[in-house]
Amino acid sequence: MSTASSIGSPAGEVAFNPFDPGFAENPYPQWRALREHAPVHETPLGFWVLTRHADVLRFVRDSSTSVDDRNANPTILDQMQAEALGEDRETGELDIHSMLGTDPPDHTRLRRLVSKAFTPRAISRLQPRIQQLVDEALDRAAAKGEMELIGDLAFPLPFTVISEMLGMPDTDTDQLRDWSGKLVRTLEPVVDPDLMRAIFDAAKAMEAFAHEAIEWKRANPADDMLSALIAAEEEGDKLNDDELVAQMVLIYLAGHETTVNLIGNGTLALLRNRSELERLRSDPALDANAVEELLRYDPPVQMTRRITLTDVEIGGHTIPQGTFAVCVIASANRDEAHFGPDSESLDLGRENAHDHIAFGGGAHYCLGAALARLEGASAIGSLVRRFPNIDLAAEPVYNGRINLRGLDHLPLSLRS
Repeated sequence: MSTASSIGSPAGEVAFNPFDPGFAENPYPQWRALREHAPVHETPLGFWVLTRHADVLRFVRDSSTSVDDRNANPTILDQMQAEALGEDRETGELDIHSMLGTDPPDHTRLRRLVSKAFTPRAISRLQPRIQQLVDEALDRAAAKGEMELIGDLAFPLPFTVISEMLGMPDTDTDQLRDWSGKLVRTLEPVVDPDLMRAIFDAAKAMEAFAHEAIEWKRANPADDMLSALIAAEEEGDKLNDDELVAQMVLIYLAGHETTVNLIGNGTLALLRNRSELERLRSDPALDANAVEELLRYDPPVQMTRRITLTDVEIGGHTIPQGTFAVCVIASANRDEAHFGPDSESLDLGRENAHDHIAFGGGAHYCLGAALARLEGASAIGSLVRRFPNIDLAAEPVYNGRINLRGLDHLPLSLRS
């Protein structure tokens, strides 16, 4: 089964096909075509795709839908995964123990344990450390006169911050980045058996790493998030061992993967829209709204999913019970019906930019949204003001992901 034909439709027919050449670099023409001609779209692989703002917002806020994969009917993708992994497939359980794949009341219980570290007051206390890390990275870049944004700033900044918040031991950053990059592919349709195996192996490696880090932290407790989670477990409060591992892995991944994309995608958007870059450089009061508009324009996460627990009527279609509905955040964020006829344009002063759905909605609204906003504003604002002549030094290289779509390399010439 070829990847393209397995999910696409006959030539000339509008369809969701993330395996089309060039999709990773620019999926927005396909999102627009679906929004205009098939906004509630059933794919040959058994899941549905929603692309309008109103429909996506309805689903992500709907408490009668689920994120627990065990509520979904088997699909062709499940069959393909079973064939690729065999009996190993039954051992991958990170999702069912993490907040990302759990419904209330378990989700509520797990989120409550973690949420104290992400209150506005707690996040605001991180601002000096975040700015210090940004300034140090820009100092190193200034000395060279160039930088590769992803490796020099966009990745190390949120990775360091979340590692310090958790209280992690020293780790092999390159190895963790590799595992992380593979593991997040579980959030998108995968039809390549070799990639399925690579994802599974990365999940098992990350799980083993989490166990080791937790044992180290038991012996070296401190005033950090991981110590607090361990203490809650040991007091018999809420967490068992599997939940503890799953929450740590989720926080670790979510704490940096999405912010890498925010900084990378946002910087590239500004470089391709120089008038908006100059607007931001000259007006620091725009920083907060600029981050909202960059999140809207090219979000770190392209889509999220919900599972129907009953038959759902939407857009003249019936999505059956037990079906995956892929809610395309990136399309909803450019819906002309909500954001107006210039929705495909970047406007840092857009009045309703905050209506984006980049952080999801409902009970599963991103817990780290305030942290991502702070890191994004600090990194992007400091970068464009520190280097007035910043420009692309070479073509950007995308990471090839369908969902956590972003850049692997963004070479910059600084010429301050």
